[in-house]
Amino acid sequence: MAWVYLVVAGLLEVVWAFFMKQSSGFTRLWPSVITLGTMGVSFALLSLAMRTLPLGTAYTVWTGIGAVGAFIVGVLWLNEGVHPLRVAAAGLILAGIVLMRLAPQGPIA
Repeated sequence: MAWVYLVVAGLLEVVWAFFMKQSSGFTRLWPSVITLGTMGVSFALLSLAMRTLPLGTAYTVWTGIGAVGAFIVGVLWLNEGVHPLRVAAAGLILAGIVLMRLAPQGPIA
C-alpha cells in the first residue's frame, strides 16, 4: 500500500505544481486553494508511504514523479519547449525512479 500512497502523492505533486503556476504567485484565489489543498494531501500521503519505505527511496521517487510529471504537463499544456537534452534529462530521472523501485530496500548483505 505504501507504493500506492507514494505514486498518488507524486501525481498530486504534479497537480499542485501546475496550479501553483496558474496561481500567478498566489494572486489568484482558486488556483491558490487547489495548490495548497493538493500540496497538503500530497505531503500526507508521502508521510504515510514513509512509514514503510526508506526516506531516500520515498523522497526520491516522490520528487522524481513530480519532476517528470511537471515536465510533461509543461510541454503538453503550457507550451514549454521540447529539446532533446530536456527529454534526455527527464528520461534519466525516470530511469532513477525505476531503479529506486527495483533496488532492495535493506542493507547490502
